[in-house]
Amino acid sequence: MMFAVAAILAFSIQFSAAQNPISPSGTFIPDPSARVGQDGKMYVYGSLDTSDGTYCSNRYHLLYSDDLRDWKLVKDIFTCGEPLYAPDVCFAGGECHLFYDCPGGSEWTAVSDNPEGPFEDISRIEGPDQIDPCIFIDDDGQVYYFWGQISAKGAKMNPDLKTLDLSTFKDSLVTEGEHWFHEGGFVFKRGKFYYFVYASLRRRNKPTCLSYAMSTSPLGPYEYKGEIIDNAGCDPGVWNNHGSVVEYKGKWYVFYHRSTHGDRFMRKACVEPITFRENGTIVEAEMTSQGAGAPLDAFSTTAARRACLLEGEVRITLDTDNPGREILTHAGNGDWAAFKYFSFNGRQPRRAIVRVRPKNGGRIWIGFDQTYAGEKGGTDVPAGNGKRWKELSFDIDGPGDTGKTHAVFVHFSGEKDCELFDLDWIKFE
Repeated sequence: MMFAVAAILAFSIQFSAAQNPISPSGTFIPDPSARVGQDGKMYVYGSLDTSDGTYCSNRYHLLYSDDLRDWKLVKDIFTCGEPLYAPDVCFAGGECHLFYDCPGGSEWTAVSDNPEGPFEDISRIEGPDQIDPCIFIDDDGQVYYFWGQISAKGAKMNPDLKTLDLSTFKDSLVTEGEHWFHEGGFVFKRGKFYYFVYASLRRRNKPTCLSYAMSTSPLGPYEYKGEIIDNAGCDPGVWNNHGSVVEYKGKWYVFYHRSTHGDRFMRKACVEPITFRENGTIVEAEMTSQGAGAPLDAFSTTAARRACLLEGEVRITLDTDNPGREILTHAGNGDWAAFKYFSFNGRQPRRAIVRVRPKNGGRIWIGFDQTYAGEKGGTDVPAGNGKRWKELSFDIDGPGDTGKTHAVFVHFSGEKDCELFDLDWIKFE
């Protein structure tokens, strides 16, 4: 029998994450399932990556917010004797129902009267034998349970929210062959349409996209419609995606994850606003640094971990000399990192300041397009022992129209293929 323990020692940490990722520095929460609680707050449940080489861990953390700008992290809301994969929750009858799966395909549920736990009354859900549970409550109160890989499955739940009405079971709601479905299903409704969101093999034969299919019935048939967001380019080791779509205070958002560390097993939750066309289809969102927050302030310090696109071997990792802090490392000749988007508030920047930790040394350039080669905008970074940080200041060519937001590109060059220098933060003056 599955052994699980409610996290009676859970504790919370307040932090500001108005930009992406919404997971705080040093915490790796992928597979975000975003749910609006009965108290009106946004709760984001996900699995927890703790080291490279394997997905997930044996515990869940929780993120929640009432404005999608300032978030609170609650650690260890639920722990288990085995790895815990992507979860989902639903709020019903004044309770929070947690659904989760474990190695071997067993799926389970636990209940709490508080979104932060502790979760008790643990029981196995008979019928499902794969990963990635998703719960959907229709307008009439009927609860549906979805799960599966390669071929998505679904059925109505009985009123106890612990068992399935297997007479309603349907297979192949979305499939790899017809919909590019890989895993990570999430169902929501808007207007008359039901949307099945999932990690998709639509591009590059990797499940980096969150794609979606639409139907007029929760159990299908579903028709493939397109992509919502693609996390390709967030990290050199990116492999998969997983997320959810939710309306909050009159606006719609997609929650998804990005890889870090050049490793598919280290991932972090992010969020972007989305829009719908008149026919109900979704406009594909762009990965940004600002996320649900305002554009980055060009004249304040911006942490390098906010980079949303990385080219080459450069990646975001934990600083080994300062545990819990994330920086840009492994920068090589020709690599670049992009931040989207900055606001200059009508002021033309004349200089850039960066905090770097020299290794083999090289040159850093900052500009406003992907192939920047302006007359100004760069400075040499001397070689060093990779131990000491230093600030460098240099002239730049401004972006021109400071009434608009601009992407910022940081370019790396040098004689070595990698490990030129690390980057901690950037700012303008």
